[in-house]
Amino acid sequence: MKILVINAGSSSLKYQLIDMETESVMAKGLCERIGIDGHLKHSPLVGGKPVFNEDIALPTHAEAIAAVIDKLTSAEYGVVGSMKEIDAVGHRVVHGGEKFASSVLITDEVMKALEECTPFAPLHNPANIIGINACRDVMGDVPMVAVFDTAFQQTMPGKAYMYAIPYEYYQNDGIRRYGFHGTSHRYVSGRCAELMGKPIEELKIVSCHMGNGSSIAAIDGGKCVDTSMGFTPLVGLPMGTRCGDLDAGVIQFIMNKYGISIDEMLNILNKKSGVLGVSGVSSDFRDLDEAAEKGNDRAQLALDMFHYWVAKVAGSYVAAMNGVDAIVFTAGVGENSKSSRKAISEYFGYLGVTIDDEANSKRGEDIMISTPDSKVKVFVIPTNEELVIARDTKDIVG
Repeated sequence: MKILVINAGSSSLKYQLIDMETESVMAKGLCERIGIDGHLKHSPLVGGKPVFNEDIALPTHAEAIAAVIDKLTSAEYGVVGSMKEIDAVGHRVVHGGEKFASSVLITDEVMKALEECTPFAPLHNPANIIGINACRDVMGDVPMVAVFDTAFQQTMPGKAYMYAIPYEYYQNDGIRRYGFHGTSHRYVSGRCAELMGKPIEELKIVSCHMGNGSSIAAIDGGKCVDTSMGFTPLVGLPMGTRCGDLDAGVIQFIMNKYGISIDEMLNILNKKSGVLGVSGVSSDFRDLDEAAEKGNDRAQLALDMFHYWVAKVAGSYVAAMNGVDAIVFTAGVGENSKSSRKAISEYFGYLGVTIDDEANSKRGEDIMISTPDSKVKVFVIPTNEELVIARDTKDIVG
């Protein structure tokens, strides 16, 4: 079975074609600047075909999907003989609200429910829906599956997902903690159990997805019991440009003093805050490391704050689960920054964690970076959200 995995944004579309017999990626690519001038980078990974990397007209997502199919099936750049070899499509959908606790086959009824979830993710869900509709228009009756970033966290108990505000806001408007990065947390926790050689049902795992957007999940027996992001991805850890947890009174104070609107305030909190706002240097942790090494105190402060918050939230989840067997680092910072992993792990001395510096210096592979005698195991596991989407699609369609 060959499955096309689609991740549609408002003006972009990422994709992978995966052969599920071997779970290997046959081709991947990115359509950018959809609706503007258009660009497609298509990379075949089998058959020795060349990379296509050119500007092409992409007025809508429908043309982007058509261009992807054309490249996947073309004589020069293709990896399959025709579209008939693509058995199903798996779509990443950011928000499923409380309607979807697992991945689902896309039907007209599901599309209606996705529209109803749009207010929860007004920047993301419309783009996901556009991508699904474009695929349906171009690919006809090929079965399609929606895989939700929020589904994995639907196992959280009420004490973890409820906010202490009047209950009618939950009853009438669905305001609660939802969490995000669910496919990533799900993948790395499952892979962690495999590496430990134990059933995930017997393990307590803290998963640290650390990138420009960051979240932590407490996973007890394979089920998420708490997570750091909330109603939106704005809260929790300080991130690349997002503020993380913040006293709501600060928002009122700034708005009143500087006469700015709520939309302007949210733009500041989403796009101008986080480690960028603190450092004044960059939202890229590589830039912060470089600036800190040169003596930039604010860059160092931003890094220290991030490391502290990861350790603090992770520690609270150890308490929530009454123990922990493993801690996992993943995503851009988690997979690539040995200094951040080291700094965070130093907070875990009370758990009996000790880090193997040689193992911690490696990149791009599943590896245990704690020493053999460490009471709690620490792993680096590169995330693979596309494979989760493809596996769910195969299970549902098959």
